[in-house]
Amino acid sequence: MPGKQLSVVVTRRLPEAVEARMQELFDVTLRNDDTPMTREELAAAVADADVLVSTITDHIDASLLARAGDRLKLIANYGAGVDHIDVATARERGIHVSNTPGVTTEDTADVVMALILGVTRRLAEGLRIAQSSDWQGWSPTAMMGGRIRGRRLGILGMGRIGQAVARRASVFGMEVNYHNRKRLRPEIEEQLNATYWESLDQMVAHMDVISVNCPHTPSTYHLMNARRLKLMKPEAVIVNTSRGEVIDENALTRMLRANEIAGAGLDVFEHGNQINPRLKQLSNAILLPHMSSATVEGRVEMGEKVILNIQTYADGHRPPDLVVPAML
Repeated sequence: MPGKQLSVVVTRRLPEAVEARMQELFDVTLRNDDTPMTREELAAAVADADVLVSTITDHIDASLLARAGDRLKLIANYGAGVDHIDVATARERGIHVSNTPGVTTEDTADVVMALILGVTRRLAEGLRIAQSSDWQGWSPTAMMGGRIRGRRLGILGMGRIGQAVARRASVFGMEVNYHNRKRLRPEIEEQLNATYWESLDQMVAHMDVISVNCPHTPSTYHLMNARRLKLMKPEAVIVNTSRGEVIDENALTRMLRANEIAGAGLDVFEHGNQINPRLKQLSNAILLPHMSSATVEGRVEMGEKVILNIQTYADGHRPPDLVVPAML
């Protein structure tokens, strides 16, 4: 839409620098408080805006898109994942969808390693003891965890984040293994010193640590189901910074309670912020509030990508981060 100032609706509060830049460039409606839009607020937004800046908390399905006005031509998602958007229906209605890939790769990989260390070294338990009035001081047999050097790491999903995790794990002396929809090129495997497993079951059964780094799609829903979780060694741990739906949370909770799996580090949950209450009670699970991408630098860069996608579209060109079927 060259020459026209676009009407842009933002569904959540964004970093101040990002909001200020949007106000300079567009006719933007910002969110007054940091709460998700209701269904009716989203419907009103898609009915009136040229561009919707969505986030993971917005469920944009076919029925909502049916209420979109003729003006809506771009959903510029603030985030890489687009499983909350019915991209196929959007495309059928002539609505482009863009995202912000690659921005959070390094930040998320950092948290993967933090969770691996946190679970294997029992850091959350140690924190609780140190802050309580019951700590009796150092003991040769107290709070013994496990060494991560030499452990076998199995990465489920070897995209940008999986590869970033592999690089970090190698520095820590872990043995890197992976399962992916498509095998990496030999030169990339060599760079990462990573071993490919065609069978996910076989990989899961032999690993000391499993890191879930694949997106949520119909084919990955409960990919780590009860049967596959039971393949894990009792002393193994699992971490997930990707999408909660990939793991059967109830099955995982049961196995952690029964000590059939040594521990878990989770930044995402199957039902968003509605975490299984029994999971919260476990000492062998570290639970984080979906914060793996939460760095000031990353969130500002995400906003800059959103702005670039909108501005490029406004100039009459294809947004650089347009989501296409091959990406889904």
